[in-house]
Parts: sequence; C-alpha cells; structure tokens
Amino acid sequence: MGTEIHFSVKKKLKNPVLFIGLPGIGLVGKIAIDYMVKQLNPKKIADIYSTSFPPSIYTNDGMIDLISDEIYLYETKKKDFLFVIGPVQPSLSINFASTEQHYEFSSKLVELAIQLGVKEIYTLAGINVGDKRMESKPQIVIAATHKDMVKEFKGAEINKTGGLISGVAGLVLGMAKQRGLKGACIMGETNARLIYGDHGAAKKIIEMLTEKYNFKLDMKGIKKESKNIEDAFKQLSKQMPHKEEEERSEGLTYVR
Repeated sequence: MGTEIHFSVKKKLKNPVLFIGLPGIGLVGKIAIDYMVKQLNPKKIADIYSTSFPPSIYTNDGMIDLISDEIYLYETKKKDFLFVIGPVQPSLSINFASTEQHYEFSSKLVELAIQLGVKEIYTLAGINVGDKRMESKPQIVIAATHKDMVKEFKGAEINKTGGLISGVAGLVLGMAKQRGLKGACIMGETNARLIYGDHGAAKKIIEMLTEKYNFKLDMKGIKKESKNIEDAFKQLSKQMPHKEEEERSEGLTYVR
C-alpha cells in the first residue's frame, strides 16, 4: 500500500500554504498545529494512511479504524491554508520503519502539495536544548530552503553550527526544495525528556505564525498551559545544581 491519501472533499484552492505538525521532540509541532486547528475550525478534507505507521488499529465506541493522519482546509478571501495533523509519523527506529518508508511518506506529502498548487510549506517541530529549557523561556529557531524566507520571521534565531533535522519535518522540506518549492522548519526550543509536551515552545510557534498570517485565535488555553509548564520549570531549576550553560555544539541534530 505504501502511503495513500483519501480525499472526502476536493476544491480549487487560492494560493495555498501547507503546515505540517506531527509528533516529535516535546510534541511541540503537534501541540502547536492541533491548537491552531481547534481554534480556526477548518474543514477536514482527507485522511492519510501508510504502511510506515505502527501495525495497529484504532478503536472507539466499539468501532475499528486504521490509524491515520488528517488534512484540514482553512479558507480565507486571499489565501487558503492546509494543515497536516495526526498521531503518527514514520518511526526513526529501524525496527519499525525503514529509510525507504520515510522517503516514500515525505515524497507523497510533497507530491500532494504540488498537485494542490502549494508554493510554501512550513513544518513545525521541537529542537532539543537540554536543561537550558528548564532555566529560560523558549526561543524560535528557523531553518529554511531559501535565505529570503528566514528574513520573514523576525525575532527567530538561526543555528549557524548546522546539523540534522530528522523525520518528516526535515525530509519534506529537502524534497520540496528539489521540486522548486519554498519552505521552512519552525522549531521551538524544548527538552527531549518532555514526553508529555512543551506547551510553552508550542505557544511561541503559534504566536509567530499568527503574526505572519494574522490568524484570529483565542490564546487563553495555550497561555494557561504554557504558564503551568514555565512555573514547573522554575521550581525544577531551583532544585538543580548550578552549572554554566552548555553550548549547542551539536547544532540541529536533535530536531524532530
């Protein structure tokens, strides 16, 4: 089967922009895109099924379904926005997904973007900064396919040491660049040990996208969750032994 995209609605789109936020480090990208979808209330237009997903099914109220990601459409007068959200992406563990499956899945998303007339793709992710995240509020780091795209995100940092962006967040952009599309990975600083999610880092991504595209969102919910986690970090940092801040010598190695 590979990866299949099943559309329930097909429409002609206006200057569409694609956002992708799937589970990764600190669940930053997933939390950010899920919150935006909840607030914007876009229309679901497709399901994504793939043999690169875990070999399981989902049950709800006695009914069985294959695990899937979803595509939502938010329409405005001048521009349309597509959101790829969901509970899974191909695993980085070779025990569960092969290199070929990663490339096949990401390639299908790029092909979809081209078919729908997308010119810009943004992947949302987390970047691991270790214990620094416990001691300071997160910043946004940008890595883009073209220099002019970096300049569009004022206040974002650039990691000059370089590194790797693993999974869909990186592969989609690399493949998109080869096909003539523009894009950027928008990363919120987090700690890889935050397996239940970093709402503070997600909030920073949402704020940056809201400023760029003038989305009308009620930020109360994400602000509350963000404050809770920042307060928890303050308590933890008081209990941690003082040490000098470590440099991120490994660049973007731990991004997903």
